[in-house]
Amino acid sequence: MPMITSLPSTRGKTAIEAANDIISKHLPRLKELCKTGELHVDNIDVFCEKGVFDLDTTRRILEGGKKMGLQINFHGDELHPMKAAELGAELGAQAISHLEEVSDEGITAMAAARCSAILLPTTAYMLRLKQPRARKMLDEGVIVALGSDFNPNAYCFSMPMVMHLACVNMRMSMPEALAAATINAAYALGKSHTHGSLEVGKQGDLVIINASSHKVSLEVLNCTVKQVSKSFQEPGMFLRPPIPAVSLDFGLAPGLCA
Repeated sequence: MPMITSLPSTRGKTAIEAANDIISKHLPRLKELCKTGELHVDNIDVFCEKGVFDLDTTRRILEGGKKMGLQINFHGDELHPMKAAELGAELGAQAISHLEEVSDEGITAMAAARCSAILLPTTAYMLRLKQPRARKMLDEGVIVALGSDFNPNAYCFSMPMVMHLACVNMRMSMPEALAAATINAAYALGKSHTHGSLEVGKQGDLVIINASSHKVSLEVLNCTVKQVSKSFQEPGMFLRPPIPAVSLDFGLAPGLCA
């Protein structure tokens, strides 16, 4: 996910000094680089947390990014209740990650604003945090997405494991977890119109394998959309004959983005 967050030159500064630096120096420079085509950035992220960026400095940075056309997609309400969910809903955020400490009011606000909740089961599991209240969010109509939060303290590449933990620890159903890891995850990136489901007109993120078993080498999974398209033109490269486009209906529960 192309994203800008707090930059190295802000280290050693207070939250206010760092926010001033980001708003007055980094964001204008980023705008210049995007304008010249040297960078392409879609989202702006801030770690809204006690001892990092408080609610006011988070607001200022996110508003600065929004003014230059960036989509708001930030970390909030992870270790302490910061009212980040309420702030995100107010600012029109596309998504907020973590939310282990989100308030009831924050959940209601996110549902009304169609702000996606990116829940990270591996983080809560490995850091022994309180589980995000997925069931409450789903029942309130929040668009719930799932992510791995891959980093040194949540070292997990496996989205099937993420979905498993979501079902076991957060009481999500299998259809809910599947939707959260696909179409709703695409929504959280602002890309559900082109990604996240197998539909006519969307990018074909799928792999067709001519093999007797699903237990195949990871090397064969280096298959691009162009290669898949080519396989339809050149039978024998993957599976033949060509298969039609497929649209799947998993009976999504209320609150999931279809």
